[in-house]
Amino acid sequence: MSAAYGKCFDPSGARYGVPTFPWRFAPEGYATRRQLRTQGLRPGGQPVAAQVMRRSRHRTGGVSVAYLYRVELALPVRPMTSRKWGALALAMLARRTCPVCATVADYCIPRSLSMCVTCAYPEHSAA
Repeated sequence: MSAAYGKCFDPSGARYGVPTFPWRFAPEGYATRRQLRTQGLRPGGQPVAAQVMRRSRHRTGGVSVAYLYRVELALPVRPMTSRKWGALALAMLARRTCPVCATVADYCIPRSLSMCVTCAYPEHSAA
């Protein structure tokens, strides 16, 4: 057993407070939020049941953690209503509307520019 595996293997939860497993070694019956969503489920207010851990050079603590939920306690996803669809459409329209020239772009306005590309780089659009 490698040192990284041993550091991430804590099925009793004594070290981290919740049962911890190495990446891809979680037992059956547990799923992440994304895995629940692909099954048409949501956590439904249940607490975190376990976690999977792996080493990461990109994270501050050196590890990446994904929380797991119990599949049998998960609830079905709430269906989208017409009001939710309308609110989502308005939010996407706001993300595509340039605050400078008030035109609606075919793409979401980059947050780094906070305006459409033609307003951010007018010398390139003239050519």
